[in-house]
Amino acid sequence: MIITRSPLRISLGGGGTDLPSYYREHGGFLIAGAIDRYVYVNVLRPFTPGIFLKYSKLEHVETVDEVQHPIIREALRMLELKSPQIEITALADIPSGTGLGSSGSFTTALLKALYAHRMWQIHPKELAELACRIEIDILGEPIGKQDQYIAACGGITCFTFNPDGSVEVEPLPISMDTKFDLEDNLLLFFTGFSRSAGSILKDQKDRTQQADGAMLANLHYVKELGLRSRDMLVAGKTTDFGALMHEHWEHKKRRSGGMSQAAIDEWYELGLKNGAVGGKLVGAGGGGFLLFYAEDRNRLRHAMARAGLEEVRFRFDFEGTKVTSS
Repeated sequence: MIITRSPLRISLGGGGTDLPSYYREHGGFLIAGAIDRYVYVNVLRPFTPGIFLKYSKLEHVETVDEVQHPIIREALRMLELKSPQIEITALADIPSGTGLGSSGSFTTALLKALYAHRMWQIHPKELAELACRIEIDILGEPIGKQDQYIAACGGITCFTFNPDGSVEVEPLPISMDTKFDLEDNLLLFFTGFSRSAGSILKDQKDRTQQADGAMLANLHYVKELGLRSRDMLVAGKTTDFGALMHEHWEHKKRRSGGMSQAAIDEWYELGLKNGAVGGKLVGAGGGGFLLFYAEDRNRLRHAMARAGLEEVRFRFDFEGTKVTSS
């Protein structure tokens, strides 16, 4: 039995510039942090032939082509399992559709488990690229590369997305004091709204490919905010970084009318009035988690609790996708 786990993530600056529609022309940059909330994949060889899948649905089929789950189907095809006899189970600490990159985490965990099942080794960057190939190239999802890369590599990491498709990976060189500050004062609250990122990201992709001036100007500015965020964090200026989060959110909302909604705007304003320096929705937008940087975290926690929002506490994960049992 092989068990793998892959971390979920929060974006810390530059999100949206990792989509091919943008970086292939302009290059992208962002900072992401892997957190200690995980997607788990269990792979084993059952006693009877066939493909047995257990996720939010159950599947029992005889051939790879019959598999309904698109990521699992393409991963099995990629590894060329001719006569598969395999059981795959997927679990997650936090459900999908909440903006924490669960699809990329699942894909990297699945590929890592299948490679371990075949007794093969794979480097984190190669793992991320294979996951991107499945989700972006084969399945045509209108998503970026950050989720797969931060899940595979872990840590608090800077990613530069080059026009030729290559990705430069560099750990953010912050002090331990800054790391502890971020873990103590970055607070994550579930809005209660789940959503598919596809429609928002497809709109961004289409408008970027059409050279929409407003969209390109927005993404250029957000990339610059990512670079400024990096400089603030390296310098240990975490409060200034929190203020940049607010600036980032204001620009992010302008990309799409579906980026936010009335209730989320009210909670965000409530946070700013109760100890938060800045914040934003994590992920493509529309729902999921609000992430705040707080000067007064206890006051913020009490305000959000009174508003009915549940907090998910976290620390950063520096291991990335890994085999936990074999």
